[in-house]
Amino acid sequence: MFKTFDGHICTLSQIEPGSLDNKIIKKRYLSETNVEMIINAPLIANSAKPGQFIVICNNEKGERIPLTISETDKEAGTIGIIFQMVGRSTIELGAMKEGDVIMSLAGPLGMPSEIENFGNCVVIGGGVGTAIAYPVARALKNAGNNVKVIIGARTESLFILVDEMKAFADEVILTTDDGSCGIHGVVTDPLKELLEKGNVDRVVCIGPLPMMKAVSEFTKPYGVKTIASLDPIMIDGTGMCGGCRVTVDGKTKFACVDGPEFDAHLVDWDGLKTRKSFYREYEAKQKEMAIKEAK
Repeated sequence: MFKTFDGHICTLSQIEPGSLDNKIIKKRYLSETNVEMIINAPLIANSAKPGQFIVICNNEKGERIPLTISETDKEAGTIGIIFQMVGRSTIELGAMKEGDVIMSLAGPLGMPSEIENFGNCVVIGGGVGTAIAYPVARALKNAGNNVKVIIGARTESLFILVDEMKAFADEVILTTDDGSCGIHGVVTDPLKELLEKGNVDRVVCIGPLPMMKAVSEFTKPYGVKTIASLDPIMIDGTGMCGGCRVTVDGKTKFACVDGPEFDAHLVDWDGLKTRKSFYREYEAKQKEMAIKEAK
């Protein structure tokens, strides 16, 4: 156990002889590049709430990467993560098998989602952001809200968790860039229709930065509270390194301890875009190396 910079209690789970902690219990591919893993982590499972995340490190030479907790099972002592194999670390993580043990997990980290009965909620997931939207949407439904879910993807094969969302949501709307499934368009198309009907009390959006910025711009004229889950560069996850700085309402915030969820109408989206692009060239080189090594 340790405390984050703002005093939250967090568990650091590392490998110990004979321990089942950090073992990958189940692994499945949700699409060509999206992977779901169920990991034995009883201490984290016991205290995690929707919206929180873990920082995971595959091995002694690996980098620390933040991944949202997609589900928890306190009785089984497991947590679920869903990630897209887009960089070196996620490609290496995706290569691990059931029974393998991850070197370390730290969590739960970040502030939990604000969950209460707001009324009519629209939860929007774009790409792998759907994995983050899933536990939030489910928690909002359990709190008594009417929950409509909008999921966007470039093409039908990239959708994830659609059936899981349909199991509890009042309505699930799909959009694809290429028109292969659902509405031929983007998530803001059905969102605009819902906003014009005037029956939206809260919007939660999670996905690519351009998508979240667009959602924020659509909802602002309607005065609908909109929450975005941000994913800036993050290293330690405890508020010490400062890598995840974001500007919200003109003030510096740290996504790992003040977020990851913020009022979307107050976020400096252009500043966040600049920070996220700092290491793009280096990340591309590392991804190329990981692909070569995997062959």
